[in-house]
Formats: sequence, C-alpha cells, structure tokens
Amino acid sequence: MPAARFDRGVHWRAKIGYLLLATEQTVQDDIMALRPEGVGVHVTRLAIADLITVETLAAQADLLADASRLLLSDGSLDVVCYACTSGSLVVGEDRVFDELRRGQPQAVPTSIITGVIAALRAVQARRLVVCTPYVKSVNEAEIAYLEARGFTVEALYGLELEKDSDMVRLPPDFLAAYAAAASARHPDADAVFFSCGAMRSLGIVDTLERALGKPVIVSNQAMIWDCLRKAGIDDRLQGYGQLFSVA
Repeated sequence: MPAARFDRGVHWRAKIGYLLLATEQTVQDDIMALRPEGVGVHVTRLAIADLITVETLAAQADLLADASRLLLSDGSLDVVCYACTSGSLVVGEDRVFDELRRGQPQAVPTSIITGVIAALRAVQARRLVVCTPYVKSVNEAEIAYLEARGFTVEALYGLELEKDSDMVRLPPDFLAAYAAAASARHPDADAVFFSCGAMRSLGIVDTLERALGKPVIVSNQAMIWDCLRKAGIDDRLQGYGQLFSVA
C-alpha cells in the first residue's frame, strides 16, 4: 500500500474565522459571495437574545475567547474576526483583540469596525453620512467611536430597530432609497457608510456609488476586504464598490 500523500489542502491560500451573533442571517451569505477560491471561511456563533442594545452588545465581550477557540483547533487559522459592527464598537477594538488572541493566539485579530475604519481611510473619506438600523443609544456610541478616530459624522440616521430579525428584513431597494435621501441632505459629505452586518446592503454598493458620485462603504464589504488583506489576499473583486480596487 502507498504511503499517505498530501497537497496544500482546499484552503491553501488562507483560512479566515468569523464570529457571528446567534441571530445573524446576512453576514455568512455575504462572506461566501466574496470568497476567493482557495480561501477558507470558518464560522462560529455567539449567544445573544434577538435584541441589539448597548447592554446586550457589551455582554458579548466575555464570550469572544471561548467562541474563537471553536475555530480550527489545529492552529492553522490566519485571521479571526468579530463580525458585528455595533458589538465591536461597544466592546471596543482593544478588548475584542485581546479576547480573540486568547482563543486564537496565532491568528491576526480584527473586527467589523476595524475593517470599516480601514476602508474609510483607504477611500480617503473623512466627512461621513452614516445610515444604521440601530436605536439611539447604539447610534450615539457609534458617532463617538467614529469621531474619536478622526472622522466627522455630518449626520447619522437610525431606524430605531432593536431586533436583529427585523434588520435583516429591510429590502435592498429601501436601503438604496434610505442612503440616497440621507446623502442628498449632506452634499459635502465625502462618503456614505451603511453600519450593520445584518442589512442587505452589499449588493447595492456599485449602483449607489454611481448614483451618488462618492464612495459607499457597508459593514460586510469593509470587513471582508479587511480580512482578505490581513490574510495576504489582494484580489480585486468586481461589483462591490471601489474599495476592492484598493490594495
């Protein structure tokens, strides 16, 4: 009998792990839609009620390390990401990174808000119009977080939704109209940011950029771009905004 023979494996370019909320229904589809060949996607979930508030999001901090340990116990994960925009800014990137390193010490830690900040800087955006589905307290935390990192939030519009299961039911045509109306009120803003991985905004980025004449950054687009770049994957993906033309 021949001895075992090995190749590089199905995920030979990179392996990326994502920590999703238990209630999340959009992020995983978006990740798979933008997954280059040879890049592995590995997903686990974090317990949370169907309620997106500062309190429920803050409680996620204590779950991150244990959840991340469930991803590829052989230590081959390259990047690990907390895939919740509001959760990552409420907990804070430093705490998120510390907890992810506890569970996956060999992987580069990141989060959606980390990807968003990097993406906004990559397209040279400083003055933002932000569209969210969140309640007031989460929106206030987001404004403070972005402004502390050097951005000017010209305006933030929130839909006052508490349930993740409602956020996922916002149709893309509604989201496009929502962004267009918000942008029209603030012509001096140099980018529109859709904040929330649950919103089905990825597929409207190109159309909105052409209509508005400025960059459009959405949570999942920014997160995936950031994770791929951190994993050393610099593929230019067509149809998801000008961000993917940035190295």
